[in-house]
Amino acid sequence: MSLAQVASRALLGMDAPPVTVEVHLSPGLPGFTIVGLPEAEVREARDRVRSALLNSGLGFPSNRRIVVNLAPADLPKESGRFDLPIAIGLLAAQGLIPSGQLQGHTFAGELSLTGELRPIRGALAMACALTPPPAPPAADGQRLVLPLASAHEAALAQTVTVIGARDLPQVVAYLLQQDGAAQPVQQPLPVPPSSQPQPDLAEVRGQAAAKRALEIAAAGGHHVLMVGPPGSGKSMLAQRFVGLLPPLRREQALQSASVLSLAGRFDPALWGQRFLRSPHHTASAVALVGGGAGVIRPGEISLAHAQVLFLDEIPEFDRHVLEALREPLETGRIHISRAARQAEFPAQFQLIAAMNPCPCGYLGHATRACRCTPEQIARYQGRLSGPLLDRIDIHIEVAALPPDTLLQLPQGEPTARIAARVAAAQDMAQQRQGGLNATLQGAALDLHCALGAKEREFVAQAVSRLGWSSRATHRVLRLARTIADLSQSRNISVAHLAEALQLRRALAQS
Repeated sequence: MSLAQVASRALLGMDAPPVTVEVHLSPGLPGFTIVGLPEAEVREARDRVRSALLNSGLGFPSNRRIVVNLAPADLPKESGRFDLPIAIGLLAAQGLIPSGQLQGHTFAGELSLTGELRPIRGALAMACALTPPPAPPAADGQRLVLPLASAHEAALAQTVTVIGARDLPQVVAYLLQQDGAAQPVQQPLPVPPSSQPQPDLAEVRGQAAAKRALEIAAAGGHHVLMVGPPGSGKSMLAQRFVGLLPPLRREQALQSASVLSLAGRFDPALWGQRFLRSPHHTASAVALVGGGAGVIRPGEISLAHAQVLFLDEIPEFDRHVLEALREPLETGRIHISRAARQAEFPAQFQLIAAMNPCPCGYLGHATRACRCTPEQIARYQGRLSGPLLDRIDIHIEVAALPPDTLLQLPQGEPTARIAARVAAAQDMAQQRQGGLNATLQGAALDLHCALGAKEREFVAQAVSRLGWSSRATHRVLRLARTIADLSQSRNISVAHLAEALQLRRALAQS
């Protein structure tokens, strides 16, 4: 036959829309044309596919006119993932592979000039798109043929049968049921244990109030802003925060790995593990929230989905970059719209931010005088807008340590002991409402953060005196609910509310 159709997948944000690769051979002036809105790297597949077929000892119709259509035509196609389906389509169009063998298979992979298959971005997202997670693996007979390295990644989804191949001849042998064929990837790659010791919170001297604030933040999924002079331990605290969090649930691990796969940064060693991302303050808005001139890529907030995002020296970030965080902090998602493309990425990260109280850093310091004028202080702190601060649950002061405390041996609680309390509090919240307290909204907030008459009066007086917005008030209630969970209390007391109120006043007091 002179016409073949091969199934593949494109990438559009977290989605992997289906693409049909149609290959037609016809008599006439020899040529190789690819249509269907291909990007430059897709058009270059002509040379890669020709060389891969010839160097693999497979047939290439050099005396025929070749037209490859990537349908649907209005969907942009990018990357080298279409090399493999184009090559398979050429072989099927020549009759070297029976067309019936292609049914139920989806192909994706980049070819080298020798016919070797190179890994691609988004293999895990493709596997998740082929079969919804509730269905058992290969329930509809679908098989995903990928480069071997990408196949191990896609097998983590456990939704379809994944075939891993090192080169093009292995794929052909698999379709023709010959020896040396590519084989299904039965199990994901084993996750190697971490050989590097994790930093322990006990190594941080003093800062009992800051450690308590981080414990509350970990237990409830709350965002944190730490304010303090240089060298007070803000970065050390942030780097040890990840150790307080329980392991990721499978659905969280799958979402996190899928986003990393889209950016080509997936590492099997990170599967199911917590980590911290810390972009530099020179990062642009596109780098932080995602986007791009051509292909829309996930930004740092999406790469930190289900993880921790640490923004050190947060006032040094551009104002419009910080303002772009307002929507994802509230919704846990980011929708990116461009003239020709739109994409949505998950962005349910936990923010840990750190800043100095003033430009010189020593406002309120016990021994060093601040050199900043009131106007400079107001301008510096004003880089964080009120709406952005409203979305950060905890504002904690990290004061400079006195010399006697700094020179003492570490005496704080180890991370493991605090993490046990965090896990117990999270289990209590999960059993009660099916999620962490930071996500409580609407009727669920009213139900699970219900107050008695004395507690309502206490909160009303505090909110009236401080002039807080309704959003800030609701965040205080969520904090109080988390503090109650840490004490394994079913009801929120005045003591829980008082501690919650203190966790939102550091910046105002500086």
